[in-house]
Amino acid sequence: MNRARRRRVLAAAALAALSLGALGIVPAAAGPAGPAEADPDPVTQAAPRAVTGEYADRFLVMYDKMHDPANGYFSAQGIPYHSAETLLVEAPDYGHETTSEAYSFWLWLEASYGQITGDWEPFNNAWDTLEAYMIPTTENQPTNGAYNPASPATYAPEHNHPSAYPAQLDSGVSVGQDPIGAELRQTYGTSEIYGMHWLADVDNVYGFGAAPGSSELLGPDYEGTSYINTFQRGPQESVWETIPQPAIDDFSYGGPNGYLDLFTGDASYARQWKYTNAPDADARAVEAVYWAKQFADEQGAGGEISGTVDKASKMGDYLRYSLFDKYFKEIGCESTGCAAGSERSSAHYLMSWYYAWGGALDTSGPWAWRIGSSHAHFGYQNPLAAYALSTDADLVPASPTAQDDWSTSMDRQLEFFQWLQSAEGGIAGGATNSVDGSYGSHPAGTPTFYDMAYDEAPVYHDPPSNQWFGMQGWGVERIAQLYHQTGDERAQSILDKWVPWVLDEITVTADSWQVPSELSWTGAPDTWDPDSPGANTGLHVDVISHGQDVGVAGAIARTLIYYAAASGNQQAADTAKALLDAMWEQDSDEKGIGTVESRADFGRFDDEYQPGGDGVYVPEGWTGTYPNGDQASAGVSFLDLRSFYEDDPMFPEVQEYLDGGDVPQFTYHRFWAQTAVATAMAEYDRLLGAGAE
Repeated sequence: MNRARRRRVLAAAALAALSLGALGIVPAAAGPAGPAEADPDPVTQAAPRAVTGEYADRFLVMYDKMHDPANGYFSAQGIPYHSAETLLVEAPDYGHETTSEAYSFWLWLEASYGQITGDWEPFNNAWDTLEAYMIPTTENQPTNGAYNPASPATYAPEHNHPSAYPAQLDSGVSVGQDPIGAELRQTYGTSEIYGMHWLADVDNVYGFGAAPGSSELLGPDYEGTSYINTFQRGPQESVWETIPQPAIDDFSYGGPNGYLDLFTGDASYARQWKYTNAPDADARAVEAVYWAKQFADEQGAGGEISGTVDKASKMGDYLRYSLFDKYFKEIGCESTGCAAGSERSSAHYLMSWYYAWGGALDTSGPWAWRIGSSHAHFGYQNPLAAYALSTDADLVPASPTAQDDWSTSMDRQLEFFQWLQSAEGGIAGGATNSVDGSYGSHPAGTPTFYDMAYDEAPVYHDPPSNQWFGMQGWGVERIAQLYHQTGDERAQSILDKWVPWVLDEITVTADSWQVPSELSWTGAPDTWDPDSPGANTGLHVDVISHGQDVGVAGAIARTLIYYAAASGNQQAADTAKALLDAMWEQDSDEKGIGTVESRADFGRFDDEYQPGGDGVYVPEGWTGTYPNGDQASAGVSFLDLRSFYEDDPMFPEVQEYLDGGDVPQFTYHRFWAQTAVATAMAEYDRLLGAGAE
């Protein structure tokens, strides 16, 4: 079936689904069939395997555990949870929320399953579920038609501490033109955004009921997934300081203005919808589809996933919003009075921290807005996705300028890694086009990258965003994939320096293993000169702790596997194998791969706000109510806003700690981490083991 015909068929299917929604036929269990209905024992299936080998067998065992309903990785709707366990606070503030990250890793998991078994139905089902539950429907974003690309949003500054919020809207600050909005509308015949919102309350534990297919809050009786948000108030706002709110705010809960006046200052407030995209997740989804296409084409089964490939291409088209400054200001901006951008003068071409869009719920007085982001972190970059979206004929987006944008982005992202590589080999934080989130002037001596200021810890500071080693694994793994696929010399040069640094920090013995956990940084990179890159002799990194984060270990193993397969480096191959063997032999359990974690940070459950410090900041005089009756007001703690945790079967150990007892210890099974290990097993056999040529 050709691409045009496939799109007509997909459009017809979408219209049919929307017709059901318009009739109110949206039961809690509606949507694509859940993974619980899949073959419960893929290892012993009757159909012949496409790939065999010891590590492929291990992948299938882990896959089977993750799809076993008894292990709790998926909801009744077939939605992947952030973790199998409920009591977990990190970026999501509850284990049974889901993220666009989890969906993107699920696609990865199913791509490997298709490669090993030749069965592509679960892969297509994963995208269908993503589309049903994580991409807002027409009803969820009803006033996009009023969006004006010439006036994309009203400026509001970011602030460095939650206590400085709400941030006042300021129409006196000029904003640039959105250069892709009209093109996207013309290409797809709609003003809607085809991108994932980043966070959803799968079990509606908060009770908002901001549901797919609805433009109003359905409340605590709704038994299905619900769009929510948390982070909204600057780099110091850790998850422990967030105020959860619905993505659709019709003023049913919160204060008189819902939750809006906690975040944005305005003369009056309108009921509205608003969504935030995590570009690294959408890019990872494209990355997974790219690999699935390679595998399926090798099997002569490319036609079985062609519809999903088309949808990934479309997602990549909208993902370009992450390549632009937040308010489409020119790159190199150092004051709110700097020039408003036009065409590509506002494009930094990096994968920024987010893009966002929103608008009015009232269709009789419609308005809508869109923003990009000024902040770029190396760990969000995905040059492999940019490569796919600029070179693969089936993935190049349909918009006329998309291929050039992604081609430029691939080169810019590689340069970004080169610019940020320390003397030891680790990759430093990132850059911003808006110092302090308010287009401040660059501090004296600040190095720049295409006129953007170096930022040691982009976006968040509690803890610093470049402290967790996982960002290294995520970011550099994509460099290794690109090197493996293309032989790019820039990618090889980055890896030739990064890999030895990491290998020296990994320990594997007969009864233990450890990988880097936390990093500290000193100095800064040289100002970037693409014609003569600096050596960054003044930028340094130290590994300050090691641990047993299975997801990080899986990402490291995958990086080493791609590098070894392309370079022939035997130490990288041996270390990847040793890590995978150690986790398999030492840490396998009934749910997958698990290690014990001590969570001293759980002492923040009952922290109350301290002026200028930690704790949940609620302005004096502001009060609001949650669907379950929890009250938000000055002096509340994280737990006060989430009293449901007190009924969690895991909470007694936390309460004992809050009462002065020992630090609680838990074994977690995060969806992304299990996938990272499982797919590393699959890739080992494909590239270095039984499946390697």
